[in-house]
This record gives sequence, C-alpha cells and structure tokens, in this order.
Amino acid sequence: MSDSRLWDDVDAYFTARLAPEDDHLTAALRDSEAAGLPPVNVTAAQGKLLQLLAEIQGARTVLEIGTLGGYSTIWLARALPADGRLITLEYSARHAEVAARNLARAGLDALVDVRVGPALESLPKLADENPPPFDLVFIDADKGNNPHYLEWALRLTSTGSLIVIDNVVRGGRVADAGDTGDDVRGTRAAIEMIGSHPRLSGTAVQTVGGKGYDGFALARVVD
Repeated sequence: MSDSRLWDDVDAYFTARLAPEDDHLTAALRDSEAAGLPPVNVTAAQGKLLQLLAEIQGARTVLEIGTLGGYSTIWLARALPADGRLITLEYSARHAEVAARNLARAGLDALVDVRVGPALESLPKLADENPPPFDLVFIDADKGNNPHYLEWALRLTSTGSLIVIDNVVRGGRVADAGDTGDDVRGTRAAIEMIGSHPRLSGTAVQTVGGKGYDGFALARVVD
C-alpha cells in the first residue's frame, strides 16, 4: 500500500469516529464543488481541530482570513456562544456568496460577518472599528502574504490569543533552501516571525491525510 493510500485510510478512520460529517458540512462541500471553488478547504479532522482549539480558548471572537466556501468557518462558528462573533475575510465575491449561503443553511449567519475584498485592505478597516481583541485568528489565504497577515493578527489580538496558520509545510518545500516561490517565502517569513517575535510563542506541526503532506503553525500571544 502506498503512503498516500495509507494516509487516506487512516484519515477516513479518524474522521468517521471523531469528526463525522453532517448534512450542513456535506452540503457546504457539495455546493462549493458545484460552484467551481478550488478543493483546498481543510479536512473534516482539521475542521474539528479548529473547533476544539476555539472551544479550548473559550473563544467569543474569531477572525478568519480566507473564507473560501465557508467550510472551516462553519467548524469555527460552532464553537462560539450565542453572542459570539466571527469575522471572515474573502477576496473573491463569488466565493463569499457561496460561503454566505452555506453559513445561512447551517444556521450560523447571525454569528458570522463575511467581508469581501483583499484582506490587506479589509484588515485596516477592521482595525479602525476598534474591535475587542480576537481570541483566535485562523490564517488560510494567499501564502505569500502570511507575514503581513500575522502582523495584523498581532495588532488585533491580546495576551492569551491563539493564531493558527494553515498549510505551512507546502509538501516539504518550506525546508528547501532552493525554493523561492512566493508561497514558500511568505510561509518561511511567518515561521521566522513566530520564532523571533517577543510577543509570540509557537510551534509547527506536520500533517498527512486527505490533503497530502502539509501542516500548520500555532502561535500564542504571550504579551
């Protein structure tokens, strides 16, 4: 059995027992595919991890950078209390429309504010609103801008907040010094910032499964 087949089988085993899909999540994936959105959403097991992290944080406010079809948004929003708030930023108006429908069907539209436009334009506008610090920030957008998103995440959080950055392994390319792709350079810059910034304490975790070989970074705001 190939490694990838084994990874898929183990992922399916864990998902069936720990993060089973329900009608709303299944419909979100189905409608995203039907709309032609790229299949780069988190897996069910990763979505459940995001939900657990938000619950462990006792999160009342969540910021997501990169909505796609709202699949990860659903997982995160389900961790919030009835008076919680999740703001999610999506570059593509078409993707945001799909996400808004998926969130409404899941009964989460009252909790979630989908904002459309380049995140690096939306983030300063959000900061101007002077929102309370976000308890959790999930970064899953264009990887070249990861360090900029991390900088904004620091501005919009406070001590004890958690920042999660997805897709940091890049299939192992992050460790290849000869790879100068924008996605790899942006990811490296974010990782180096986590390692050196006095306000952050973090690590990175490699993953295998339905999305192949990748991983995520976790950083806690410590000051």
